[in-house]
Order: sequence, then C-alpha cells, then structure tokens
Amino acid sequence: MERKLLIVQVAGLGYDFLCQNHGSTWDGLTFRSATGVFPAVTCTAQATFRTATDPGQHGVVANGLWDRRHAKARFWEQSATLVEGERIWEAYRERGHSVGMLFWQQSLGESADVVLSPAPIHKHHGGMIQDCYSQPAELYQEVCATVGKPFNLMHYWGPLASHRASDWIADATVALLADSDRAPELCLTYLPVLDYDLQRFGTQHARSRRALDHALAQLAKLRSAATAHGYELLVFGDYALGDVTDGPIYPNLELRRQGLLNVRQIRRMQYPDFHTSAAFAVADHEIGHVVVRNPADLARVRSVLEAMPGIEAVLGRDEQVARGVGHANAGELLMVAARGSWIAYPWWERPAEAPDYASHVDIHNKPGYDPAELLWGWPPGSVSRDPTRIRGTHGRTGPGREIAWASTCIEGQPESLVTLAAAVREWLT
Repeated sequence: MERKLLIVQVAGLGYDFLCQNHGSTWDGLTFRSATGVFPAVTCTAQATFRTATDPGQHGVVANGLWDRRHAKARFWEQSATLVEGERIWEAYRERGHSVGMLFWQQSLGESADVVLSPAPIHKHHGGMIQDCYSQPAELYQEVCATVGKPFNLMHYWGPLASHRASDWIADATVALLADSDRAPELCLTYLPVLDYDLQRFGTQHARSRRALDHALAQLAKLRSAATAHGYELLVFGDYALGDVTDGPIYPNLELRRQGLLNVRQIRRMQYPDFHTSAAFAVADHEIGHVVVRNPADLARVRSVLEAMPGIEAVLGRDEQVARGVGHANAGELLMVAARGSWIAYPWWERPAEAPDYASHVDIHNKPGYDPAELLWGWPPGSVSRDPTRIRGTHGRTGPGREIAWASTCIEGQPESLVTLAAAVREWLT
C-alpha cells in the first residue's frame, strides 16, 4: 500500500503549554514530549527536522547567519542551499514519490516537487507587492482560487499577525491534498498561529490560550483532510516558549560602551560599523552569536558578556561543539540568556539615535531578531521600539521547554527532534 504522510509543524507547540491548557490527548491522539534542538528557533528546528542532524552538521545555527565575507547579518534568507546535508525524504523521492513543502523556511530550490512560500516584491520607492513563490509556478494562483483569496503577508508577521495566516495555510494545504494532480505523497506544512500571542503576552495569558484553540481547530481541519485522502499524520512543535520575567538584555549596547562596537552617525541616527567593530552580537531570541574579528580580543569580549546580568552562559568554540552547534556559521562566542530574559539587538542609548529601520517591520535589514515588530508603536503606523513589552521568548532547551508531538504512524518514543525526524525517515523507507 502506498505510504502518504502529512507533517504539520506548529510553531511554539510546547508540551507543558499544551498539557496545562488542553491536556495531552486530542482527537484520539496522545501528544508526547521530546527535547527540542538547540538553539530552539524556527530555521534551526526546521533544518534539523528535514536532515535529522544537529546544527553542527546542517549549518543553520540561528534564524540569522553572519556573512563574514560581506560583514553583514542575514536573517530569514530562503535558499534551500543554506541547509547542508541529505534530506530525510531523498530515498523516498528517488523511488518515485512526490514531496511538498508549504511555508517552511529555506524551501526555495529545495529537492521537492511542490513548494509554496511567501515571497513579496519590495518596490524601489517603498511599499510592497504581496506574492508567494510556488513550484509549479501556477500553483499559487490555483490555490488562491480554491481558497477564495490571496495570502495576506500582514497576517503572517507584524502588528497584524494573527490566526488568519494559519487559517489560510491550513485551507491551502487542504486544497492541495484534494488536488489529485498536484497532491504530494509527503506534504510538510506549517502553522505559525501560536508564535504571535505567546511572544506578545506570554504563556499564561488568555490571548495565548485562545491562540491554542485556533491551532487545534486548524489541526482538526488538516486531520480531516488527511483522513479523507489517505494520509497518515504527524504533528510536532519546533520549540517551546518561556515567559519573560526579567526583560531584555542589550549586549550590543554594552559592547559599544566598552569600545568594542563602533557606530556611524547619520542624521542623528546611529548605524553599526561592522567593518571596524571588534565585536557584534547577532541577537536571536534567547541566544546570540557573537562575532569577534580579532582572536586577540576574544578573552576581553567574553569577559564583558559574562559580566552582564541575565546572561547564563557564553560558549566558546569547544563548548559549542559539545552543544551540537559547532559550525563555521556560528559566532566565535555564543551567548545564552538566563531563564526569564532574552537578547535584544539595539546598541543605541536614546530613542532619537535609533536607525530608521527600528520603527518598521524590516526583517532583512535589522541585524538581529526583533519581536517588538509584533506590536504597534508611535507614531501611528510604526512598530514598537520598546523590547520591554515582549512577554514570551524561546531559544533555550531543557526542563519545561520540551516540544510536543503526536502521530498516527510513528511508534516508539523518540526522545528528541533529531530522533523523531530519523523515525520519519525510517517510516518513509
């Protein structure tokens, strides 16, 4: 009998959060816990799942990578070539089976038959043309016609981000599974619904519980479609969020105060000078890769960071290898925030010194992840520049941060995201 599988990755589906607000059983399935990958962030988790290897092998050590040749942080780049290693579906596909990926990071150019991913066009004089990249090229328009509307990128990220983005993705996935000509036999899709309010409000807020209700409703729709079209189902979370109780940490501000980070002043705004700075932290939730240009500065930079309140650990190269994240893409140092804190990217002292992109949704130009983009700021129409408003974060692993997973076909007790992915590869074989 032909084996078909629908894989649904739910952003932020932590085991404790699910059990506290719903219980471990859902629609006849029992959710189990597993250890997430470190760093516990989207791109790293997705790369880990599709290769069944840790970041030290596949190279996606964060959502943003430091481009050493261009001295630039690059967040949310979408080329599949950034993920090194064999995919868990390669043998399955070589036997003639088809693979589809919907809304997974680094999926453009992937070894898949069907791809659907947001790909807006940024206009020369400002503004944006909303669009999605698809393979086959006509797929996006066909899905829009079936769903009844195009995908709205404003619902996917920014102050307007909400369950509506996941509603559309779920409907698009259902439409694809029902298309006998297009439906891939292995389909990987993504629901971001939990990510927004868990970061805005934390794990205990009523808005976050309502987000879980939306996620379960979307999963019910996907399970029904999977059953109708002969698919087994796997649902898993990429990471678990924790509550922010102690606020953000600003390592770049401290590096600047210590004369290790240089800035350029342009119309009172201050932009980082990566070409002359001794060190810079590429902040990403609870972790930060620290680039140190001269090995002679390494001890001093480490000392500065270790002295900062809210930093639990600063990992050198050997320590990174021990944590499974030792790769050339990693920083010379890797910071890990203490529980209750997270690492913010700003380096400026006063609001007037903030660079222009600080008050906009600008995920590609900001040299660090900025969850404050999920909140409105001032003046009207801008995003918040106040990181202290963020109430939930992720990146750490350990007790209380296990991910949740459930399946109609994967047996046994995979203990980690890596072993869960390996179990999927074995099932496909």
